[in-house]
Amino acid sequence: MKRETLFLKVTLVIMALPILALCIFVVPQIAEFFAELAPTWSFLQYPFLVGLYVSALIYFTALYQTMKLLTYIDRNTAFSEASVSVLKKIKLCAVSIGALYVFFMPLLFLMGDADDAPGIIVIGLGIIFGSIVIAVFAAVLQKLLQNAIDIKSENDLTV
Repeated sequence: MKRETLFLKVTLVIMALPILALCIFVVPQIAEFFAELAPTWSFLQYPFLVGLYVSALIYFTALYQTMKLLTYIDRNTAFSEASVSVLKKIKLCAVSIGALYVFFMPLLFLMGDADDAPGIIVIGLGIIFGSIVIAVFAAVLQKLLQNAIDIKSENDLTV
């Protein structure tokens, strides 16, 4: 493993651990708190749990794809179709998380309204806009990488 990507791989693991801990310890308590806070909306406890766990699963998928991209960089195969495919999957993960939180925004609004905590809505909007930024960045990198691969293949054919 190269030193340049070792730091990034360790960072990915460090990014995964808090989300894993939140999924195990905090998310069920948040759902129970929401059910106690608004008993008339307590039937939404399980869709809320499913939404959070699905978004965590998509997040871990994006981290895994990023780890694969770093492995390609280690093997000096960064300029390959596999890297473009990985960037496409990362983009789709980011779009999926954004779409999921757009879909669950009314639930976050109900939660924030019941608890009189507008911060929950701001967190949801931050996740949506953050995922949009990541999706756009991955799309730009995907396009640049595809152009670089095309130029490289043209140069290989002309020599």
